[in-house]
Amino acid sequence: MDRFVLTDAQWAKMEPLCLGKKTDRGRSGTDNRLFIEAVLWIARTGSPWRDLPTYFGHWNSVYSRYSDWMKAGVFKRLFEAVSDEADMEYAMIDGTVVRVHRHGQGAKGGPEVRR
Repeated sequence: MDRFVLTDAQWAKMEPLCLGKKTDRGRSGTDNRLFIEAVLWIARTGSPWRDLPTYFGHWNSVYSRYSDWMKAGVFKRLFEAVSDEADMEYAMIDGTVVRVHRHGQGAKGGPEVRR
């Protein structure tokens, strides 16, 4: 996979906080960046885990690892590490007006009472 969602600067902040480094005890993850990209793909598309593309790995392995990281609070630490500098590139102000359907404007309604 040539394109990543994470920039190299974001990954540099996140990499020391990831589980499964060679210095950690227990099992080690083969590619933490690819795993985080898989989680971001799921979050971005809203797809079920079974629809995860195969180049991210087997969906059940990715989900199990995601579950372990959630229990360990890793994603909270990663978010805090990346969100210290707000990137305002995509900030937008919505100026549209949303109108309510005429049935929801407070007019008398509801089922008629039968005699």
